[in-house]
Amino acid sequence: MSLFQGMDISGSALTVNRLRMDIISSNIANADTTRGQYVNGAWVPYRRKMVSIAPMTEKSSFQEILQNEMDQTNQAGVKVTGIYEDPSPDRLIYDPSHPDADANGYVRLPNVDILREMVDLMNASRSYDANVTALNATKAMYMKALEIGK
Repeated sequence: MSLFQGMDISGSALTVNRLRMDIISSNIANADTTRGQYVNGAWVPYRRKMVSIAPMTEKSSFQEILQNEMDQTNQAGVKVTGIYEDPSPDRLIYDPSHPDADANGYVRLPNVDILREMVDLMNASRSYDANVTALNATKAMYMKALEIGK
């Protein structure tokens, strides 16, 4: 295990959570955007985006884990594996006066639920704060270790 592996883990988590907060902010900003994309000659509403996260390395056997530790080629932490659109259906509201209303008077709005986005934002923010705390604790331990040598 590397001396700085704890910092690498916290650093990767900080990067991932920052991206999650950016995506959530984009979702909130586009919660009422009825013209998100031009597809096949028609405007479609914005689609909620989500972040997929996975461990840096997916080890399955004890032998793999041991070999990677001995070779010091292991990477710890998390990474973003993709940003994808939420497949849930759009919201429909009845507003015949809206410029994007269909022939029946219904308007298709994005599948963004502000309450869900706020909960996700709080989750990402608290994860970010927890990783900052872990990074600072690791740094403090290294500083104390250096003071022992004086």
